[in-house]
Amino acid sequence: MTMRLFAVVLTLAFSLTPLCSYSWAGTAEIIGPELKFQDNQLHVTATLSLSEKSLQELRNGVAKELRFNIDLFRVWNMWPDEYVGGKFFVRSLKSDPVTLQYKATSNDGTTVIQKKFKSFESMLQWALFINDVKLANIRDLEPGNYFIRVTVQSMIRKLPPVIGYFMIFLPEKEFEIRKDSSYFAVGTQK
Repeated sequence: MTMRLFAVVLTLAFSLTPLCSYSWAGTAEIIGPELKFQDNQLHVTATLSLSEKSLQELRNGVAKELRFNIDLFRVWNMWPDEYVGGKFFVRSLKSDPVTLQYKATSNDGTTVIQKKFKSFESMLQWALFINDVKLANIRDLEPGNYFIRVTVQSMIRKLPPVIGYFMIFLPEKEFEIRKDSSYFAVGTQK
């Protein structure tokens, strides 16, 4: 009896191994963040590279909502890192595979930009590229070490908040990834 149970467990383990490795293959990735200091302003550039699965869903007409957070943190040795400030963007992507129309919307809380594109690639290039965002004035920062954290969330559905609290077993995010820049110094160190 124990040999038979062992054989069943071993068979299940080998049959589930390809599924586990497939789910991690081809995940989304953040390229950057790249920092530029110009006229005492900190500028950040970053790009999101989507997985092949997400790209195929988008080509097939599944709408995507991507939330970008670009945050500035001050590094502390003995304490948790201090949030200094940041920017937030929501990019919504829609494609119609029948009419070959591609639409994208960008919202930063104050400005909404809606665009139509002639090709799928041009829509991706515009929507997944965060270019030259002014994040902070360096003269306003206290001396110390800082870093930039870029976080991207892909939302898969929108539920009213009350329903979301009761249906906690349903995921609201397709993925959430983050990437930190290297440390950079501002002012003189104490």
